[in-house]
Amino acid sequence: MNEFIKASLIRALRTIAQTAIAMIGTAVVMTDVQWKVVISASLLSGILSILTSIATGLPEVEYQRHIYMSAEEPEDSWIEEEGDTDEE
Repeated sequence: MNEFIKASLIRALRTIAQTAIAMIGTAVVMTDVQWKVVISASLLSGILSILTSIATGLPEVEYQRHIYMSAEEPEDSWIEEEGDTDEE
């Protein structure tokens, strides 16, 4: 599975859980919980989380990509070897 999709789905599930916790936490007793509202708000927050990830990107995916790219390219690759200059 693509790293971006996996990370955005994990982030969306966390957001859904946090929204459900917040919505349920506003009720005084279990019978006061409006389950349709909890489910609706939680799913909406998950959709918004995915759209936000698409719009702004995910720092954890960018960080991993940076690490992988750094590992492939040696640190000194930009230094020119002696005698490899274009100046004559």
